[in-house]
Amino acid sequence: MIGRTISQYRILDKIGEGGMGVVYRAEDTKLSRPVALKFLPAPFTAEPAARARFVNEARAVSGLNHSSIAVVHDIGETPEGQMFIVMAYYDGGTLQDRIDRGPLPAAESIRIVRQVASGLAKAHAAGVIHRDVKPANILITRDGEARLTDFGLARLAGTTRITQAGSTMGTAQYMSPEQARGEEVDQRSDIFSLGAVLYQALTGQLPFPGEHGAAVLYNIVNTEPAPIPASAGVPPALASIIGRMLAKRPE
Repeated sequence: MIGRTISQYRILDKIGEGGMGVVYRAEDTKLSRPVALKFLPAPFTAEPAARARFVNEARAVSGLNHSSIAVVHDIGETPEGQMFIVMAYYDGGTLQDRIDRGPLPAAESIRIVRQVASGLAKAHAAGVIHRDVKPANILITRDGEARLTDFGLARLAGTTRITQAGSTMGTAQYMSPEQARGEEVDQRSDIFSLGAVLYQALTGQLPFPGEHGAAVLYNIVNTEPAPIPASAGVPPALASIIGRMLAKRPE
């Protein structure tokens, strides 16, 4: 794929990969700007549900104009039928990259999560639930600004469900209890996931660890996270907020 030109986009290098796509850095040859191209994995190309989910991602994000949501420029398809989304390219890394270097100071964690929460509020007001809020889906630019990306699991409110009832979508470690049980979710599920992100940013640890997926899901539904250590410097009011975000019952 590297070196190939698709439409007006010349692919330069691979910058990421996830369950719903492979991302490349590319050059928009018409507008002379860097962009990120996200391709639906080839094995999913023939699956109508996956293609519909991919289109929903583009539609959901393109309709949201917010400084903390990654910009979507276009959607296209290769001659071979592989779909892709053209997004703004942000020079930096992910919040996961930052956490891998160690816990963040409370002030930095709050600043990042406030930005993401603002973007989520915009999405929720438009009827869009992200369903996969996690550090790997939060880009941090070199200027320190947060951008929420990968709405591949989002569902536009009022549209036909793409996933079957009883199925789970998202990343296990950040799922809400209702999501882990395969139940219907609303915006509160994203709030739970953001609480897990904030907990991890402050402590460097997952709130619901486990040696395998089933153990993680059990802990999410049945156990409470370990108390945040005093060394994290978390004010009691912030710890209380995190506790509410990670409540087992949505209400």
